[in-house]
Amino acid sequence: MIIYKSQDEIELMREAGAILAETLNHLQSLARPGVTLLELDREADKFIRAHDCIPGFVGYQGYRNAICTSVNDQVVHGIPTNRKLREGDLLALDAGLIYRGFWADAGLSVGVGKMSPEAQRLMDVTRESLALGIDQARVGNRIGDISAAVQRHVEGAGFSVVRQFVGHGIGRDMHEDPQVPNFGIAGRGPLLKPGMVLAIEPMVNAGSPDVALLGDGWTVVTVDHSLSAYFEHSVAITEEGPEILTVSKKALPARS
Repeated sequence: MIIYKSQDEIELMREAGAILAETLNHLQSLARPGVTLLELDREADKFIRAHDCIPGFVGYQGYRNAICTSVNDQVVHGIPTNRKLREGDLLALDAGLIYRGFWADAGLSVGVGKMSPEAQRLMDVTRESLALGIDQARVGNRIGDISAAVQRHVEGAGFSVVRQFVGHGIGRDMHEDPQVPNFGIAGRGPLLKPGMVLAIEPMVNAGSPDVALLGDGWTVVTVDHSLSAYFEHSVAITEEGPEILTVSKKALPARS
């Protein structure tokens, strides 16, 4: 069942999204060679709590960390460890928080130091595919219009979209209806209406679209060990067009 949000609820999600955007901006600035994934996780937890929010990932289905950190051939859900970032790593940061009962969910990929041309192009195409998908998140369109826009751009660039994991509705729960695949046929799927809020998240592989789950029960990797990139925004469907909620609106000083 799709849960439609009121203007007041979307305003709360807008505030949550701004805090999450600042969190990701802060983490991105810290992602450099020698920094461990656990250091980024601890900084995310501290930053989120300092802004009167709850790190939503902590305890979610048994997960223990504030963020997911996926490196190189890791697609999504990578668990932060003492692994140190290295020059040229492709790091995906996925974070979620709860603010006054509502979720924000977003993520990005960042290059650590100097990137290879292939890794940079993969990140650029993935970011572009998210923008194209968001542009289709308009009243009167359907979920398939978002999906098709992402797939068309990714595959046109010679990359592949992951099929086992998809985007989703979001609100008081992180995962709500409807599902938002990154592949599909335009004109198919649920009709987009005002009040829907979607987490749109292309996961793009440089090689095969096939993925596998590691023994930790969380980390998803490419089966061919090719690089993978990921970008995500929470987006509200409005009469005026798509509104990205997970963007920074202003400086957010931490509260003592």
